[in-house]
Amino acid sequence: MISRQKGFTLIELMIAVAVVGILAAVAYPSYQNAMVKNRRAAAQSVLADVAQRQQLFLTDNRAYASALSNLNVTVSSDVSKYYTVSLNVGTSTVPSFTVTAAPVSGSSQVADGTLTLTHNGTKSPAGKW
Repeated sequence: MISRQKGFTLIELMIAVAVVGILAAVAYPSYQNAMVKNRRAAAQSVLADVAQRQQLFLTDNRAYASALSNLNVTVSSDVSKYYTVSLNVGTSTVPSFTVTAAPVSGSSQVADGTLTLTHNGTKSPAGKW
């Protein structure tokens, strides 16, 4: 009687490794893209929070706040690792502000670009909002 060996052949093992490699090659870029979008959404949330707090500050003080600290806004470490959030208040007689989230150089968000939100709700770049 012939006894049969149990186990995998080298060919079967190489096919399994190739399939796993192909799946990883497809899945990893999709994962990276999803992470970029999630980080962008977190930064957009901070910008929207700043804009809302600016409107409340304007109602109480008849001017926009010149610093994020005046609005009691703290940027979470999840956002600050990838974006630098800044506030620019206009100097004309009509109150205005622009809040910006600029990607930190060297981070994976650099290719995503800078996000801005103004006092009148203008968001740029339009394709990223």
